[in-house]
Amino acid sequence: MKIEDIIKTTAVLSNSNRIILNIMYAQNVVNEKFNEVLKPYDLSGEQYNVLRILRGQKGNPANMSVIQERMIAKTSNTTRLVDKLLLKELVTRKVCPENRRKIEVLITQKGLDVLHELDPKVIEHGNYFSKNLNDEELEQLNTLLEKYRNQYI
Repeated sequence: MKIEDIIKTTAVLSNSNRIILNIMYAQNVVNEKFNEVLKPYDLSGEQYNVLRILRGQKGNPANMSVIQERMIAKTSNTTRLVDKLLLKELVTRKVCPENRRKIEVLITQKGLDVLHELDPKVIEHGNYFSKNLNDEELEQLNTLLEKYRNQYI
């Protein structure tokens, strides 16, 4: 279905406007479905992202700035996200012994277990949105989206 049909417009849209609307609409659809995957775990997409970042540290702590720079949504309030994960016992937080102004965050075993349980569901989610594209089309779409996005970096 064309984006014009979805938003019910008869206006002629430029290709650049169609791309933006398509990306925004696709983002909302993907996010809605992803939130359905996370809902039984009482996690937001941003909290899930923090857990994945911490798992990627392979047992080493991460400070708030490391977490923030690796976040997909750069506007997220990292401290608030970590506080919520702390209440769920998915992470621990302590003051860095070498620099008392620095807070170190580690994923707990419970956090690792949640991610381990979510991993196949997240893969299934990605496969669901990729099922209408072959490998070549997926590669092309990734290349084009990176080219489109990287003009601002």
